[in-house]
Amino acid sequence: MSDCTHDCDSCGKDCASRITFDKPHELSRIGKVIGVVSGKGGVGKSLATCLLAAQTAASGKRAAILDADITGPSIPRALGIRGSAEGDDMGIYPRVDRNGIKVMSSNLLLEHPNDPVVWRGPMIAGMVKQFWTDVIWGDVDVMFVDMPPGTGDVPLTVFQSIKLDGIVIVTSPQELVGMIVEKAVKMANTMKIKIYGVIENMSYLLCPECGKQIDVFGSGKVDEVATDFDLKVLARIPIDRDIAAAMDEGDAGRLAKYQYMATALKEILR
Repeated sequence: MSDCTHDCDSCGKDCASRITFDKPHELSRIGKVIGVVSGKGGVGKSLATCLLAAQTAASGKRAAILDADITGPSIPRALGIRGSAEGDDMGIYPRVDRNGIKVMSSNLLLEHPNDPVVWRGPMIAGMVKQFWTDVIWGDVDVMFVDMPPGTGDVPLTVFQSIKLDGIVIVTSPQELVGMIVEKAVKMANTMKIKIYGVIENMSYLLCPECGKQIDVFGSGKVDEVATDFDLKVLARIPIDRDIAAAMDEGDAGRLAKYQYMATALKEILR
């Protein structure tokens, strides 16, 4: 329609372009749903997702992660979850890490976690939708959706089938930051999704000898891009051996003590 605003919530008309969000499983009671996105891979979305969920759980709220990165899942390993998800006639049950974070990931459905998922786009998108509709999440205060990189089938499926409260954009401080953020911003704006702000990973290095902050990739790039798009910088995650070790050891939950996501969660939960 020529006068369409693409805001289906405020429109009473029934048209072909109207988005009808899928409902979660009838035994799921989910509060806020936050997408964690980026315009490219390798910037630390899964790390940011784990930190957000871990700090949410540490604050006393019930956290969950829907791992929508079907072909590159890393959440179960980062949180120390081994074995497979189980189900019955009612649905599929998420696994729970030592900090109480509920997780559903393609790795939890494979016979061997290192097996590749060699599927075409529609099958991958279908699995993401099933993680929302067929998984019995129970009571969840905040669910984080760890998106695959880019603006392809799966992010589009999530935006069109799961009613998100908003997204956070993860980037790194290299020169590509402008492109990374702009791609994510444009997709979110096209789909009328709220953007809470930007999380900068690999932001700086703390010298192990003197504690001085070293801007390995330079400084100011993320701030400039955030200003250009009128976004808030929600968090800056440093290059830190303890972060890498925690992810490798399956103990990402312990990183909640650093409070990297305090500002981000304040924005998300208010």
